Amino acid sequence: MMRNITWRIVLIAALMIIAGIVLTPSLTDNIPKAWKEKMPSINLGLDLQGGVFLRLQVEIDKAVENAAQRYADDVRAMLREKGIPVLDLRKDDIDVFSFRFPPGEFAARASTAIKDEFPSLDVSQGEIKSDSATLVARMKPAEVKAIRDNTVGQGVETIRNRIDQFGVREPQITAEGDDRIVVQLPGLKDQQRAIELVGKTALLEFKIVDESVSIEDAQRGNIPGDSQILYYKTSDAGSGRVTRSPILVKKRALLTGDTIKSAKVNFDGQAGGAYVSISFDSRGAKTFDRVTAENVKRKLAIVLDDTVYSAPVIQGRISGGEAAITGAFTPEEASDLAIILRAGSLPAPVKVIQNVTVGPSLGEDSIRKGVRATLIGALLVICLMAFYYRFAGMVANFALIFNIFFLLAGMAAFSATLTLPGIAGIVLAIGMAVDSNVLIFERIREELRAGKPVRAAIDAGYDKAFMVVVDTHVTTLITSLILFQFGTGPIKGFAVSLSMGVAINLFTALVCTKVVFDYLNAKKQMKTLSI
Repeated sequence: MMRNITWRIVLIAALMIIAGIVLTPSLTDNIPKAWKEKMPSINLGLDLQGGVFLRLQVEIDKAVENAAQRYADDVRAMLREKGIPVLDLRKDDIDVFSFRFPPGEFAARASTAIKDEFPSLDVSQGEIKSDSATLVARMKPAEVKAIRDNTVGQGVETIRNRIDQFGVREPQITAEGDDRIVVQLPGLKDQQRAIELVGKTALLEFKIVDESVSIEDAQRGNIPGDSQILYYKTSDAGSGRVTRSPILVKKRALLTGDTIKSAKVNFDGQAGGAYVSISFDSRGAKTFDRVTAENVKRKLAIVLDDTVYSAPVIQGRISGGEAAITGAFTPEEASDLAIILRAGSLPAPVKVIQNVTVGPSLGEDSIRKGVRATLIGALLVICLMAFYYRFAGMVANFALIFNIFFLLAGMAAFSATLTLPGIAGIVLAIGMAVDSNVLIFERIREELRAGKPVRAAIDAGYDKAFMVVVDTHVTTLITSLILFQFGTGPIKGFAVSLSMGVAINLFTALVCTKVVFDYLNAKKQMKTLSI
């Protein structure tokens, strides 16, 4: 009997020591730096430590339009490979485009080829003239629906990848409704940089510069139908002043950033500026090789979100799949651009419809009020238990202290994020901790009224209350897991602290309190029990 009690005491003591070691980095900075960096700790949420809150609206129609444009480019490239000439490519709607062919059998051959190569497109005969024939290609409804359904989810993952590389700890990025994304970045103070990092579409395109007309004529309205005016970002090396000048480029992108394999920051030793070097995957390298071979001595504009960053002259075929983006970059801007390119472009543009910077003073006030509420709640519970159950109530209070200590240590061990709803979950877990003891103590009282000895009444009370306690905790645990699975940021914070509290309650209520009674009975047979 005593050996069994000793092992339980040793287990509780060992867990206390481990919990103390795990929890220390979360409570103080007066520890060795190496220990602080290696040990997990409790992370404070946006509402406690401050940071940036963004609500974004996704332009889903643009995702459909972008997909249609990619289909149009791929179809055009396929027809070129098959020797089918295309006179003109026109976009008729966000999911519809049409091709114009010379007279003859070209339109029929193209229709067969498109149906074979692109099953996601519906192809129909368009207008037939003496000098041309037109085919109309439309994305199938199922394809459009899939794009609309997946756009927000892809946006969430892309933004999460960017933030992970940026280094923000415990960000919260979640979908909201059909077309919105909520981003919470705890600890980040630079709101503008966050908006630029998260909200940049990062559509990288390589386009040929159109030099058939002067930029002055183009600005007067003499723009070829297949060209557009963009702005070239340049920087003065001496003053650092950034200017934007108009440049005429072809609308059609010869290559896009979805084929990028890696992107990293480099520095030009002579010019002293930062630039981003990129490498393409096998498909992109092959395309880049073909593009440069077909356009020797022409300027190739490197366009990011409709801004031209560089437009070098192609001196010859470039094999190997390597390129560089130069421009008016500071090291910080180049680093952010490399992050965005590595993480991929957003499937559709996003618009910031709400941005809030939460100051650390608000977080400190929330922490202070949350801690005060927790202490007041715990103190009231302790006083009530001591008053109503006397000595047994003090034993329950002893277990309650263990419960709070183990709960905080558990959150630190899993690097959980503590939020205001999380503090509410801790307060609720405190209430559940003593609730378990209330069930046990009431059973013990019943056994004592039935005339059983103290030791037998204690054992019977714990045995009979065991299944009730387990059932209530398992039910609450299932509920908290559902909240965690389907809830958003604040709800998840509540679910994390509540689920940990429930699991720890079972141990403290059934093991920690029982070992006190068993130890006292083993030392000296208890004749009475203050309960």
